[in-house]
Amino acid sequence: MSKINLTDCTFLIPIRIESNDRLRNIITGLCYILANFDTNVIIKEIDSKSVFLEYALPQIKEFVGESLNVNHIFEESSDELFHRMKCLNEMISISKTKVVVNYDCDVLLPKNSYVDSVNTILESKADVVYPYGKGIYQVKVNANNELVSDFLNNDFDFKILESKSFMEQSDFGFCQFFNRESYIKGGMENENFLAYGPEDKERHYRFVKLGYNVERLDNKIYHLEHSRTSNSSPNNPNFRNNWNLWNTLQKLSSSELEEYYKSQTYLKKYNG
Repeated sequence: MSKINLTDCTFLIPIRIESNDRLRNIITGLCYILANFDTNVIIKEIDSKSVFLEYALPQIKEFVGESLNVNHIFEESSDELFHRMKCLNEMISISKTKVVVNYDCDVLLPKNSYVDSVNTILESKADVVYPYGKGIYQVKVNANNELVSDFLNNDFDFKILESKSFMEQSDFGFCQFFNRESYIKGGMENENFLAYGPEDKERHYRFVKLGYNVERLDNKIYHLEHSRTSNSSPNNPNFRNNWNLWNTLQKLSSSELEEYYKSQTYLKKYNG
């Protein structure tokens, strides 16, 4: 099967594999992307040990082959807090392609959504593309090993996933395709949001408020369900502070919001 050319795109995937669900999902997602697209992937994993190298990578190579265009970066840490936004900024800074994707390891899209999103940015029709509709567009999949194995081994038939799913609201999370230069100019990821919180809402609000061209596709997104920890639920001890920050940023004018991001010290290490 010939792969679709997405060489002008890099998928940025921050991971901490805290459960068997997460392990299954990162294997499924990367097998799907790498089997169907000629593209680039950067993975930043922060944990006490690399679960990806020990358990995920061998299974991905078995399915896709030994030659993978995947840059896996592992950072050993015993910190229970997963600094997802910091991970993304570090990957943005080392990526080289015009298009980069803030990509949740638990999501999948129809092939045309990837292609249309990348082309929209390459053709300068958008700075940011949300590759799914706002509303009831989330196909929430009650995934298990047998189900994803059937999906992978039957030509990636999404009807297989839909057989164990239900529809839910989609909003601003999951994944976004960015013009890399616009992503950087617009403030990248806000590292003051720690672990889980409304950073997805703030990101969309910010790029719209600052005048960037934000587009959205009228397509479904498939979300492989997973167990939740403090890094992926309101049990995050920083949850209240995150919401307070979001409420504060919403009150700023566009010029004040721009000045806020110019003043953030964490951006200086990426912008020189």
